[in-house]
Order: sequence, then C-alpha cells, then structure tokens
Amino acid sequence: MGTMIYKAVPAPMWQQAQKERHWHGAPIDLSDGYIHFSTAEQLSETLAKHFSGQGDLLLVAIDEDRLGPALRWEVSRGGALFPHLYAPLSTDDVDWVDDLPLDADSRHILPERVA
Repeated sequence: MGTMIYKAVPAPMWQQAQKERHWHGAPIDLSDGYIHFSTAEQLSETLAKHFSGQGDLLLVAIDEDRLGPALRWEVSRGGALFPHLYAPLSTDDVDWVDDLPLDADSRHILPERVA
C-alpha cells in the first residue's frame, strides 16, 4: 500500500463525478492541467489556504498506488512535494469519502482515519 492522498471536493461536484464514474477536477485543477492532492501532513494547511470556511465539502482519499504513472510528485508550496494527477480520477480508484464539517471557528474537522 502506498501513501494515502486526499482531495477536498464540493459535495455537488462529487455527486456528479459518481454519476459519470470519473472526475476531471475543480476549476483550479482544470486551469492548472492536473488534479491537486495533498498528503495527510499537507491537508490542514491546504484546507486553510484554499477552502477556509467553506462548507459542504467532502474529503476523498486514494491510495497513490492506484493512480499509476499519471500521478506525479512535484515541488509546490514551500518547496514540498505535492501529488498531482495528470488524468481524470476514476471513482473506482477512491478508497473512501467522508464529510469535512466545520468546527465553531469555521475550521475543517478531519476524519479520524486521516493518517
């Protein structure tokens, strides 16, 4: 088993992806030409920076090994390597999906299984 990687997705977008059985990404992903993912260690900062206070989000978790050569680890924020998927994400490759609720301070509460 490889590293688990994560993507915050607005619930309506993910519902549509499930119907189509694949997802091409959010507008920022489409603009950049790849789907942005984060590791467990990067996730809190990613949520704070790009999804602050946003409700109705789901957290999608995938084992990196399922994605093959279309997944590349590239230097991004602060020089860290981030996982980028240069292909649509098949919903069949997803390990699990969980709600990303907000706490009283509008910060996202990560599921306990994020590790």
